[in-house]
Amino acid sequence: MQLVITPDGLVRCVYDEAIDLSQLGAVDIRRGSHVEPNAAGQWTADLSPVEGPVLGPFPTRRLALEAEIAWLGEHWLTATNR
Repeated sequence: MQLVITPDGLVRCVYDEAIDLSQLGAVDIRRGSHVEPNAAGQWTADLSPVEGPVLGPFPTRRLALEAEIAWLGEHWLTATNR
């Protein structure tokens, strides 16, 4: 689990239950995407909640989740304008 601490003391991360985030202070959890099946039974990761693209389709939910996490880590987690 990667934690990014901003100069003003805010902590950002892609949520995981690896650590108890409440130990760091007040927690504000927001949705980063919607991973859903499509009509063909494939999976997409819609990153519109963080102004991102729709990824996929993927043959499995696991692949869609992995793509979601990779995109959030590369494009959202360390973004300086958030």
